[in-house]
Amino acid sequence: MAKKKIEQDDLSESFEEEVRAFLSNEEKLHLFDDLTKVNPVTTTTVLKCLQARYTVNLFYTNAGCSLVALNPFQPFSCLYSPELMREYHVALRPQDLKPHIFAVAEQTYRNVQSQIDPVNQSIIVSGESGAGKTWTSRCLMKFYASVAASVISPKGSETVERIEKRVLDSNPVMEAFGNACTLRNNNSSRFGKYIQLQLDRFHHLSSASIQTFLLEKTRVAYQAPNERNFHIFYQITKGA
Repeated sequence: MAKKKIEQDDLSESFEEEVRAFLSNEEKLHLFDDLTKVNPVTTTTVLKCLQARYTVNLFYTNAGCSLVALNPFQPFSCLYSPELMREYHVALRPQDLKPHIFAVAEQTYRNVQSQIDPVNQSIIVSGESGAGKTWTSRCLMKFYASVAASVISPKGSETVERIEKRVLDSNPVMEAFGNACTLRNNNSSRFGKYIQLQLDRFHHLSSASIQTFLLEKTRVAYQAPNERNFHIFYQITKGA
């Protein structure tokens, strides 16, 4: 037993040395654009890498086939410009570009178009309250509306624009009934949203549907200290 404990202690010390050695090279931590490349993988090394990237305005980091997005809490219009959308859309291998929500969107769009094995695609946007899930969903919608519009038929482009507008215009209505002010977020979504986009045989956006689920109904009767009820009640009161 004593020998086994000594071996475990040696392994523990060796592992700690690896962690210290990895973290000692702080000026290069922001270069890790995929957390699977971090070695050794610990909570400390992963968080330090994300922190280093955040300080140089790199808010997206791959974690294998997943994407970690950090909320910058300030506008960065250049991160979501039409020019950047086109860059990811026309890239030979979008996954070779910097990690971005557009890279995820483009890869799923290409998977749907695959001539060998086209498969329906799903993107799960999850995170803490205030993490930026609603914003990310809007960016995805704008990207698909941009790349899935028909460049041949003006009527097809009008259809895509109309679908995008309806989906985005529905946000204020759903947010009124399903969003509330919390300690972390003044416009926190208190429900889940499932958006389904349908493409025609030419891979152009043809229709969309929205389903809601898991509404936090208990908020109507009780709100935590310093939090509020759903926006709709205050809007009605103000408009009365």
